Amino acid sequence: MRLVRLKPRSTATLLLASLIGLLAFGWPLLWQSSQGGASALGHTTDAPWLFVLLLPLLVAVVLAELAESGIDAKVISLLGMLAAVGAALRALGPGTAGLEPGFFLLILAGRAFGAGFGFVLGAVSLLAGAMISGGVGPWMPFQMFACAWVGCLAGLLPRLGGRLELLLLAAYSMVAGVLYGVVMNLWFWPYATFGSDFSFIPGDSLAENLHRYFLFVVATSLGWDIPRGILCAVLVLVLGRPILNAFRRTARKAAFDVPVVFEDGSRSNG
Repeated sequence: MRLVRLKPRSTATLLLASLIGLLAFGWPLLWQSSQGGASALGHTTDAPWLFVLLLPLLVAVVLAELAESGIDAKVISLLGMLAAVGAALRALGPGTAGLEPGFFLLILAGRAFGAGFGFVLGAVSLLAGAMISGGVGPWMPFQMFACAWVGCLAGLLPRLGGRLELLLLAAYSMVAGVLYGVVMNLWFWPYATFGSDFSFIPGDSLAENLHRYFLFVVATSLGWDIPRGILCAVLVLVLGRPILNAFRRTARKAAFDVPVVFEDGSRSNG
């Protein structure tokens, strides 16, 4: 059961949003930048524009599905409810020591309802959580992209059942928890100074900069990223089956995949 189905229009919009996100994270590695200092580290020039671009693209994914009859008011309501739950979980564990319990709900929702739903939910729940916890800053649009990818990729995993499905989701949770931190480091790493062995050097080869980035991640980030992945994997193994069953039962009872048909009242009166 995929609530936000990736039909042609929504697929194109999602790919466009992801391409913009990839460029936002990786462009300093590919092009030399004249930015530097506190303004570059704070993304005072590009973060606001990135946020301005991201929100219409999220709306465009939903509108594309509305146009193609892939989404209705019931799905919007479910999306809002899960975004609120994800925001509350983020407020309970705002990344202390890398522990973010909201990740497991995002992965299970993406798995149960599909890649499109997971993409939108990841971005919206992060935005709502940032508003509640006061985590609004230049890093927020980058976090929205990263969480959107976590939910989207969960919906693209191979179809399995039973215990194999939980094991697959737990393994994905571990990998996603680590890769989320690895990707998020790129929002500030090219602009900060950590010493010659760990810092980005403009104009140097991509391979050399990626090597220094790998050393930086191992030395600083993995201590936060691995606990995030472990917590998410444990929560999936413990709570994954009942939550997945609840999600799928909700989709069946609400008949999300059944088109709404309005009968002609004149026939019954005649």
